[in-house]
Amino acid sequence: MRVLGVDPGLTRCGVGVVEGVAGRPLTMIGVGVVRTPADAELGHRLVAIERGIEEWLDEHRPEYVAVERVFSQHNVRTVMGTAQASAVAMLCAARRGIPVALHTPSEVKAAVTGSGRADKAQVGAMVTRLLRLAEPPRPADAADALALAICHIWRAPAQNRLQQAVAQHASALKGRTR
Repeated sequence: MRVLGVDPGLTRCGVGVVEGVAGRPLTMIGVGVVRTPADAELGHRLVAIERGIEEWLDEHRPEYVAVERVFSQHNVRTVMGTAQASAVAMLCAARRGIPVALHTPSEVKAAVTGSGRADKAQVGAMVTRLLRLAEPPRPADAADALALAICHIWRAPAQNRLQQAVAQHASALKGRTR
């Protein structure tokens, strides 16, 4: 499974591609950051993020895109920018028919470090270890994108089984009511 992880942000949008399956060593295919100038117009920034993500999709051909789920923050301006960048990533994937999964920051931290309250340094250290890298990816947005991809690879099989069970249950209930 090849997953593009996206840590959305208007100034720095982390992107990272990881390949592998749960229970086996994972491989980093690529990591980086799509940057936009803070003083640019919002529309231009969103177009720059779209172009950057499209380049990553073209180059790496992921089977899934994992995006950090936007959560409530005290700073409305920050959460709006994050949500807008997140929407661009989801749009790029949807346009190509690539399934998108959303993972909360605490889900990602728990999957990668074992604690949903891990700090950025702990996430970076575990990403480095899990992907057998010489040093943590910089900036932290890049490491977070890889963590999202790792989280999805590890969680997707269980999520797929749950979705299938729910669908089968719903189908069985429909059959009983006819």
